Amino acid sequence: MALEDLFKVVKDRSKADTKPKADTKVKKPGMGVEIPRGLLFKCPRCGTVVYRDDFERNRSVCSACNYHARISFRERLEMTADKGTFTELDAGLTSLNPIDFPGYEEKIAELQESCGIKEAVVTGVCKIHKYNTVIGIMDSNFMMASMGSVVGEKITRAFEYATEHKLPVVLFTASGGARMQEGIISLMQMAKTSGAIARHSEAGQLYVTVMTDPTTGGVTASFASLGDIIIAEPKVLIGFAGRRVIEGTIKQKLPDDFQSAEFMLQNGFVDMIVERKYLRPTLSKIFRTHNYTRMEEYKGGAGA
Repeated sequence: MALEDLFKVVKDRSKADTKPKADTKVKKPGMGVEIPRGLLFKCPRCGTVVYRDDFERNRSVCSACNYHARISFRERLEMTADKGTFTELDAGLTSLNPIDFPGYEEKIAELQESCGIKEAVVTGVCKIHKYNTVIGIMDSNFMMASMGSVVGEKITRAFEYATEHKLPVVLFTASGGARMQEGIISLMQMAKTSGAIARHSEAGQLYVTVMTDPTTGGVTASFASLGDIIIAEPKVLIGFAGRRVIEGTIKQKLPDDFQSAEFMLQNGFVDMIVERKYLRPTLSKIFRTHNYTRMEEYKGGAGA
């Protein structure tokens, strides 16, 4: 049986069972074949179907089109930071309900339990190729990594910590934009984070943005676009408003690759596209170029 046929079997599962257990199996009628759920991965860009184990061994990158799929905070941290060097900052911060949005508190509690993190971004201090670094990672599994008051506060505090300790910041962005459940409070985070980034820059420190799939809305319009160096992963979506909204506004057909990382590179919005497997050494070269010092060579703390 072809992989495409296997994928159809998995895709036809009951809608009521949206989060199946790993050992749950599906039996295709008339074939007597039991297929574990989650066995296959279908690329949302090119439609290629592959075994999930092979896909994950390839760093969650499509082997056919090189699309870099969404990954969790923990997967990103494992791929980026030196093992055992990460210390989280502001781990206890959690969202309230500033505009009394119905069901918001329950939704946050549910996501905290299912994702294992308190909010849509996790910040901390780590080493990347032995360079001390402040790192922030947005996790799209948590309310599409939308930017609420806590997301803005954690990013602001991370930049303030980096400014005080003369450290570079690497921020992995992946967001649907501002969080509608917090209304105008979420939009205020755009100005707050931008101010902290400006002070970090004035202190002579480095900020590297790594845009992942997707980076959109108010996040793109604020801290995601303010990096001294802006990196994007291949094939990812980068933009502000959606394609249909823009086409409806300007009454024109947009290019097929509009809002892709490659389109943004061609038009000067990002500085480079870096594959996931090359990101750590690329960041290391950037730190060295900007005169930061590896801790194996200097014990007094990193700085520019």
